Amino acid sequence: MPYRFETVDVFTDARFGGNPLAVFIDADGLGDAEMQALAAEMNLSETSFILPPADPANTARVRIFNRAHEMPFAGHPSIGTACVLARLGRVAGGEARLEVPAGLVRVAIETGAGGMATGGRLTAPQPLAIGPELDPAAAAACAGLAERDVLTRAHRPVQVSAGVDFVVAEVAADAIGRALPDIAAFRAALQPWMEGRLSLLIYAREGAAVHARMFAPLAGTWEDPATGSAASALAALLLSLDGGDAAEFTMRQGVEMGRPSLLRPFARRTGAGVTGGVGGGCVPVFRGEYG
Repeated sequence: MPYRFETVDVFTDARFGGNPLAVFIDADGLGDAEMQALAAEMNLSETSFILPPADPANTARVRIFNRAHEMPFAGHPSIGTACVLARLGRVAGGEARLEVPAGLVRVAIETGAGGMATGGRLTAPQPLAIGPELDPAAAAACAGLAERDVLTRAHRPVQVSAGVDFVVAEVAADAIGRALPDIAAFRAALQPWMEGRLSLLIYAREGAAVHARMFAPLAGTWEDPATGSAASALAALLLSLDGGDAAEFTMRQGVEMGRPSLLRPFARRTGAGVTGGVGGGCVPVFRGEYG
């Protein structure tokens, strides 16, 4: 039988904005290599594949691939997949529970007129984990910036994770629009603790308003229009630095690519640590078949 798929744009309320995603709806029967080949063929930041859950209490098991690797967790695929499932009538109680390699992702479905799913608000599968630091000069070189453009008052460039690793670096507001990834610098910046992957989120902040860009050229993503997993980890990091019990942010991303995206990251301090998440819209685009 052909495998059905749908595409959606996530972290936007209008088609052709946000981050596009392909969702293969009933992917049981596709092997690892075929899923990876399909993700490369789609040539999007990520492609997701819906499978039966291991635990029947959950909505689905989801595998997420970028152009080169399987991801343990990703933000816009989680929200996009949850919205596709909701529109198919497969989400009970207004919350999708998605099994991913990093754990369980909960996505509260947001609805519009007629109860149609219009977006979601996910909680990342793991609390904030802070890893090693990256030299500011190396981070600046990766983004095609001068070392002075990288700000270190709040934190130095550092690896953070809420289920998948990123290096986050704060930059001057006048620098973020000038950033241009340098793939040779990315290769030179690789450290053993990165395990061959370096995804760099740079951001400028004014209070709760964040302007971000994310580059992962070694994985085939020159620039990402919207990165919900990084936004979740960044929100948790900022709460851990700022103090308090909870924080809400708005994040703009993808503007420089012509794919404007609006993300709503948040963080909470819990008994398990600082947890992060992100909300955003989801718009259906087209449907197709493979096989």
